Amino acid sequence: MRIGFIEDTHLHGGTQIWVTEAVRAFIERGQDVSLLAPTESWVVKRCEDTGAKIFTYDWDNVVHEDLYNQEIWTQALKDCDVAICTVHPPRKGFHCSVFAGRCIKEGELKTHLIPKTGTIVPEYLRKFYLPEEKINSSVIAIADFTRQYLINTYKIPSEKIALIYQGTDVERFCSTAEGKPEAIKRYPLPMDAAPILGCVGSLEHRKGHPVLIQAAAELKNRTFPNLHVMVVGDGPDEDILKELIKELGIENNVTFFPFTNEPKFVYERVDITVLPSLYKEGLPNVLLESMAMGIPTVSSNLGGVPEVVIDGETGYTVDPGNINQLANAICKLWKNQGEYEQISKNVRQFITERFNKETQFDTFLEYFEKVVT
Repeated sequence: MRIGFIEDTHLHGGTQIWVTEAVRAFIERGQDVSLLAPTESWVVKRCEDTGAKIFTYDWDNVVHEDLYNQEIWTQALKDCDVAICTVHPPRKGFHCSVFAGRCIKEGELKTHLIPKTGTIVPEYLRKFYLPEEKINSSVIAIADFTRQYLINTYKIPSEKIALIYQGTDVERFCSTAEGKPEAIKRYPLPMDAAPILGCVGSLEHRKGHPVLIQAAAELKNRTFPNLHVMVVGDGPDEDILKELIKELGIENNVTFFPFTNEPKFVYERVDITVLPSLYKEGLPNVLLESMAMGIPTVSSNLGGVPEVVIDGETGYTVDPGNINQLANAICKLWKNQGEYEQISKNVRQFITERFNKETQFDTFLEYFEKVVT
């Protein structure tokens, strides 16, 4: 079987990390793999040594959907039994799954197109998920929240949508004796910092960093004077966030660190993972990874988050944008150390039993085999 991936972005977030891991995983399982992505994009660079067949295109120029770009996409897809296309935002009227569907239809290809999504954006169109009625296609949702939304809102037939959790690498994301000192070396913080809150993700509005920063200021002043926030990632809002931190007078309680391909060492360093997102979340990798490391979580109640963050068992959920709720949940979790220790044990077991990435790759492959037979 030849499995194709369409990744229409230069970004390097959780979805792109999964794609690069999936490319390797399916090749290891004896499958042929193709990747169609923008020239010089992060996923292309990460997959150059995998043995995958790589097709590239000009990200700015493809929006014209001309014959030149159509030929590139058709050539990339023609030998694929299945093509998995991450549902990205539309741009200038162009959408990757819609264009892929057109190439498959007009090229009379047998390729089964599978838009894959975990994030719900209300303004997205139904055709982003089922772009062409006359081609072979189905949808993979990586959270049950997403699957139900597609059924109820877009009226996509339930038999057309598969729920497959992506999972995480439970062997890689496992706390070790060697990992702790390495994490301290990579991420120097004040000696008395506690609790250490980790926030991993792009520095952009939807991720809700200002909510966490304001909650941290409240907690510092009322309960935890040595609280420290590790902000890990990059993005357009970094200067805005630093200005807010300065205004609140908590410069000594927040440290910024760049995006990393080895987030394990971030999780070795933190006491609580915080996801303060405001909107547009599916089932974030950062939650699965840190939970596999035994780190309790406080997260906005969005998308598929409550499918893994269960109040009092694996962490706590709060209303998006609610500063007081976020501060209170962090306080509750850290003040009761008996509960904190129990949740730390719960989260590792929960992820190991239900979200093992290696098992989930097999589930994806079984689904691909099913839809092409």
